[in-house]
Amino acid sequence: MMQLHPMSQGKRALVLGSTSRYRRELLERLRQPFEVLAPEVDETPLAGEAPAALAQRLALAKARAVAAQRPGAIVIGSDQVADLNGEPLGKPGNHERAVAQLRRMSGQTVLFQTALAVVCLETGFEASELALVKVVFRQLDDATIERYLRAEEPYDCAGSAKSEGLGIALLERIDNDDPTALIGLPLIHTARLLRQAGLQLP
Repeated sequence: MMQLHPMSQGKRALVLGSTSRYRRELLERLRQPFEVLAPEVDETPLAGEAPAALAQRLALAKARAVAAQRPGAIVIGSDQVADLNGEPLGKPGNHERAVAQLRRMSGQTVLFQTALAVVCLETGFEASELALVKVVFRQLDDATIERYLRAEEPYDCAGSAKSEGLGIALLERIDNDDPTALIGLPLIHTARLLRQAGLQLP
């Protein structure tokens, strides 16, 4: 399913290779017209694959998959993996798995590995970066976890918590160099790679 934002004539198209509404909303902050295409990528981790490596591989795979459909466009791919002591935590998908994730993360430091890739086949441009966010969770009892999950239902978020919403109340501290990375698309990194790819930004 393709979503189309108005595109000016004579300008290389910008395409976001993602089904995430969070990434779409973040990219809109850069005030560039863009299209949205869903990448067809198997997101199954490889045996023994580290969370950072998984995020980087998938971000690049998503960008390349969409670039194959739109070789003249500048394509953005991104992926985020929550890293708890070296173990990847994905999107919970349902309430029970979200409860289990938050119980495990209670009182722990979780690394959110957000990878970004920008590809343009026509110009031969390909670059990727990794934005690391260190998140310290408060001690969470079951009642707190239940209240939060019933209120926000963050089942489509890696790590089961929306930092841009009520999930911020579950945290003690966030350390990062890009405040949008935790939401799913590191815009400082994105703007840098888009400029390198030839897109004019303010």
